[in-house]
Amino acid sequence: MNRNFYPLTVLLVLGLLLGAAPRAAAQRTQIRGFADAYSSYQNGKVSFGLGEQDLFITSEITERLSFLGETVFKYSHDSPTDFDISIERIVLKYNYVGNHSVLLGKHHTPINYWNDTYHHGRVFFPTIDRPLLFEQGIIPLHTTGVSLQGQNLGRLRFGYDAMVGNGIGAGDVEDNNPVKSLTLAVHIKPTDRMRLSASLYHDAISKGSLGHSHTGGIMPAALTRINQNILTGSISYNDSVFSKKFELLAESSMASNRSDSLGTQRAMATYAYAGLRLTDKFVPYIRLDDIRYTTGQEVYFMANETQSFVGGMRYEISYLAVVKLEYQRTKSHLYPVANKVTFQIAVGF
Repeated sequence: MNRNFYPLTVLLVLGLLLGAAPRAAAQRTQIRGFADAYSSYQNGKVSFGLGEQDLFITSEITERLSFLGETVFKYSHDSPTDFDISIERIVLKYNYVGNHSVLLGKHHTPINYWNDTYHHGRVFFPTIDRPLLFEQGIIPLHTTGVSLQGQNLGRLRFGYDAMVGNGIGAGDVEDNNPVKSLTLAVHIKPTDRMRLSASLYHDAISKGSLGHSHTGGIMPAALTRINQNILTGSISYNDSVFSKKFELLAESSMASNRSDSLGTQRAMATYAYAGLRLTDKFVPYIRLDDIRYTTGQEVYFMANETQSFVGGMRYEISYLAVVKLEYQRTKSHLYPVANKVTFQIAVGF
């Protein structure tokens, strides 16, 4: 055998390994999971239940291209034994320059702080459940489309999102409505503890298009064109980094629905949360919710004016294990006053 064969072989193997190293290092995939269970007392009855099991996947495909996927498994409200599978997010993100990126897929609509910050892992929620403006469908939770995003720009750490996507008459794979939704959101972080945000969401459903109800079903074809605009303002303040004291979060959304036949109806949805960190692990908190509608016939939302008080205690066993005990009193126009006590344990793994 040629004596030059061995050195050439060694050089070839080293070359292959060195060439493959950057590609292997760039591909980093993480799979995380989140789950929660609860017990509640309401109307003289104790119930036990399982919340959501959230599968959260992130992957750095290259130095500039990344993937995010989130799938939720939860028991169906229509059956005590069946469960539903929901693909909450599938996002491809390409960082084209600096802190600027383009994103394609199914997103959490960046319309307010809560929807933009907290995914379905309840372990990170400051309260047991989302504010009522989500439950009543004021906020469009998801948008399938394309967006431009910038983060931490300049001294004020300015950020922006500009998104075009499927709208009211839409599913995850197609849109039967020719009108697209538009979301414009901006925020600044003047300090590590504070974030100020504002956003505009515009959408429309054309006459004859199908809409999607807030419970996931299909609404009848629209009898008239409906134009929707949602303005949102948010303030978040978290002093836990330094003095470990205060948590403040307040958001307000004004939604306008206009049709040619019924004119314009408006809804105002607001919540305010405050927590006081007494120790590194123990946080008592309160949250107030208020949802109001203008008089007249609402063309899109269920006009159920609602006010709610939430008071609770959160104990953070660790970063990925939290227990909460919470009392909620809800008063609404369509339903009687409801009082509920809930205990929840949420974990990440």
